[in-house]
Order: sequence, then C-alpha cells, then structure tokens
Amino acid sequence: MKKLHLTFATALLIAGSFFAPSAQAQAPLKIGYTSVEYVLSQMPESKQIESDLKAYGTQLEAQVKSKQGEYQTKLEAYQKGASTMTPVIKADKEKELQTLGQSIQEFSQSAQQSMQQKQQGLLRPVLDKIQKTIDAVATDNGYTYILNSDSGSNPVLLHGPKDGDVSDIILKKMGITPTANAPAAPLTQAPRTTSTVPAAPQKKRK
Repeated sequence: MKKLHLTFATALLIAGSFFAPSAQAQAPLKIGYTSVEYVLSQMPESKQIESDLKAYGTQLEAQVKSKQGEYQTKLEAYQKGASTMTPVIKADKEKELQTLGQSIQEFSQSAQQSMQQKQQGLLRPVLDKIQKTIDAVATDNGYTYILNSDSGSNPVLLHGPKDGDVSDIILKKMGITPTANAPAAPLTQAPRTTSTVPAAPQKKRK
C-alpha cells in the first residue's frame, strides 16, 4: 500500500477557513506556516486510522476476490463443456458470464468509492482538531495568517524562515511531544480493489 501525501486532506483543511485572522485588525502582519502532513503524522490518531483503513480495505478486497473466484470457476466450466452444450444452453451460459463479469466491475468501482468515503470520514475529526488548534495557536501567538507548507500540485508556501514554522507549537498545544524524523505521512492510500476479469465468451453470430 502506497504512502499517502494527503493532498485531499490538505484541500479539506484549506476549504474550512485555513487562514486564522488576527483578533486585532490593526496589529502588525505576522505570518506563520505549518505542515499538515507532519502534524498529522505525529498524532496518535493516525495509527488508528491506518489500522481501520487497512482492515476495511482487506474486507472489500476479500469480497472482490470471492466474486472473481466464482467467475473463474464458471468460466472454466463453460470452456470445458462448451463443445457438448446445445446452442440454447451455451447462449445462456455466455449471458451468465457476461452479467457476472459486469457485476464484478461495478462492485469494484463501488468498493473504491466506499473506501474513499471511509478514509475521509476517519480523517475529518482529526483535521477539525488540527484546524481548531491552528486557530488557537494563531490567536495565542498573534499570527495574522498561518499557511500550509505541504508540497502538492499547488503548494501554499514556497519559502519561509524557520522561526515561522509553528508545527511543533501546534503539536504541543495538543499535548503531543514532537518526534524527530517522523514520517511525512503515516496514512496509506485507499487500497485499490483488483477487478481484473477475463473476457466472457461472446455469442458467435451466424
């Protein structure tokens, strides 16, 4: 399972008032930045999310493989007995295989959507917690804006002084002691459910 760089998580956080305005509009402009990926990787909740996603993905994968096994068994039976089948029975078996193959494809697509929804549902409370802490840190330390420094298709921060990084302050505000050399993102990408289905035999046209 590939490591997730949390681009969608960052987008969710930015969409929900990521910039914390200063309490005093006339106060000097003070800008800080943080890495949402880094903060999330340090949170104990991330390990539970990782575990829950892995278990959920395994269940979906097992269902897909079960359906594929059923398809393969019926396909092999068809191939072995096709030469002795009557035209009516042969056509019926071909239709059954085509319907089953389509069902597997549809289930696999549905499983992918379900996995993404599960992932977003697990991340949402954690991202909300990070957002509230960012707001509190900005208020406590007089920051006008706090930007996101994570890399991605559209990084918010391209350069900034080290003393502007408030990531560890955010963690300490949540009661977490930062760990050196922590992985950028412990969460894994939603596993893809394999849906490779051999082509069903086509009814020959006369």
